[in-house]
This record gives sequence, C-alpha cells and structure tokens, in this order.
Amino acid sequence: MTQIINHQSNYQKLPEIVKTLIDNNLLYQENLNRQEMLEVINRTFDPLKVPDVNSISEEKLTKRIKSILSLHLVSGMLNDLTPEQMQIFDESVKRG
Repeated sequence: MTQIINHQSNYQKLPEIVKTLIDNNLLYQENLNRQEMLEVINRTFDPLKVPDVNSISEEKLTKRIKSILSLHLVSGMLNDLTPEQMQIFDESVKRG
C-alpha cells in the first residue's frame, strides 16, 4: 500500500512538466503527440527504475524530460528525410 501512495506522489508532477514543456515550445506542439510523450515519460520514470522522483530536483527532472522530448523530436524529423538526405546526414554524423 505504501508503494502505491509513493508512486502517486512521486509522479504527480510528470504530466505538468510535460504539458508545460510542450505548451511553451512550438516545435514540440507541431511534432509531438502529448499523450504519447506522457506515456514515454511515465515508462522512463517507472517506479521500479526511479523509485523516488522527488529526490530529483524539479529543475533536473525538467531538464531530463526536455532532453527526452528533444530526442523524440529529432528522431521524428529524420523520418521525413529522403534516402539521399539521410545518406548526407549519415555521412555528416560519421565525420563528426
């Protein structure tokens, strides 16, 4: 029973952080599905993986969530590239 209570209190702030980040970034709004991203964040911060989200400062938690959203944003953009553009991208990444 205690674990359920901790789970609820630890994770109450996750949806609000996701909502705030998406609401304040036009690229996120246009390219990310809020519900899907919330599911990703909830899986990432699963209580078995991160037993106490409250031990992470809100600033660090927000930064981590923003990084995850950005990763999904960039990976989604790569899906729109033509095979030729993807080859150019791959070569650029290899060159560093």
